[in-house]
Amino acid sequence: MPAIDFAIVGLGNPGARYERTRHNIGFMAIDHLLRREKDFTAPAGSKKSRAECWQWDLPEGSRVLLAKPQTYMNRSGLAVKALCAGYGLQPAKVVVIHDELDLALGQARFKYGGGLAGHNGLRSVAAELGTRDFYRIRLGIGRPEPGREVISHVLTSFAPWEQEQLPKVLERTAEGIRILCTRGMQAGMNFLHADVESAHHP
Repeated sequence: MPAIDFAIVGLGNPGARYERTRHNIGFMAIDHLLRREKDFTAPAGSKKSRAECWQWDLPEGSRVLLAKPQTYMNRSGLAVKALCAGYGLQPAKVVVIHDELDLALGQARFKYGGGLAGHNGLRSVAAELGTRDFYRIRLGIGRPEPGREVISHVLTSFAPWEQEQLPKVLERTAEGIRILCTRGMQAGMNFLHADVESAHHP
């Protein structure tokens, strides 16, 4: 297999019933990037990785693996571990994109290591890799309204007023990913932390 510089892994659940749910914003970010950019190929051996994979050969020279685990959210770590083993990647070469309750839609944060914020996908990745020392792109989905359970909130679709802003959020995320792949992690972080306008209930 060709050498991969690092992997961008969007978390989500496979299948049509989950396709547009808040929990799948990591999948949405990968899908938007695939539509936006053109330099993708299906890497050899990707079927063994328990993830849908694409190799991104950037003109600037970086070779990046994009992946959407097909193990369901709570077992995301199985796919990430397989990717690391298959491509000889250390955890510090992995960037995980996931939904974040503590941020409003339109906000993004880039971080390395630290807590898991009760996120089952992150918990699985950390458990399978044996470390929390990997990068994360936290994409805000906001907290549920009072009286609504978190699990119901994350597994339902964005409200119409949120869907209007979602394309802008995904475009900004895709640009941030391109910047961190071509200009480095700090540049990507600076871009992502300059929030788009947060969504508010009308």
